[in-house]
This record gives sequence, C-alpha cells and structure tokens, in this order.
Amino acid sequence: MPFTEDATTQDVYLGDFGVTCIAGSTTGLGVLEQPDQLLAGDMIISTEYELFAKVSDFGSLVSGDSITVNSVAYKVRDIRKENDGTFCRISLQKT
Repeated sequence: MPFTEDATTQDVYLGDFGVTCIAGSTTGLGVLEQPDQLLAGDMIISTEYELFAKVSDFGSLVSGDSITVNSVAYKVRDIRKENDGTFCRISLQKT
C-alpha cells in the first residue's frame, strides 16, 4: 500500500516537535532550529534562526513580515519550499 501524505501525516511531526507560531491571523505549529554558524574561519559564532513549517500555514510570508514563535518575536528574512513543497524553511531574525 503506498504512503499517502495528507494533513494528518504532516501534523504528526509538527505535533511532536512543534511550537506555536503566530503570523497575523494565522496560528500553526513549526519547528524552530537554531544552528550555530562559524564566520571568518573560527573567529565568530553566529546563531541562525530557521522555522520549519507547513506551506499551507506560513508559505505566503515574505521578507520583513513579523511572526511570533514560542512567544518570541521574529522578522522573516527569506522563505524556501522544502522537498515536495508541502513544508517550507523560513529564515528568521530576532526583533
């Protein structure tokens, strides 16, 4: 039997690891990732903020839009669709 991806299967991952995200009138779940990044060789460490979420919830965000993730305010830097376009990865900047 083939695997069918629908809203229920998409929500399983987000339900286990997601936090509440609010952008305008839209509320959904997303996984906040905070990978460290070395800049200038090994001199400066910077933390990037990325949100993994469903395109159907937050895919219409554009650079400069505001979003609250787990009660913390961020601005959208850019947004990219992942794999089959069901999920997106949103680069964020703390405000």
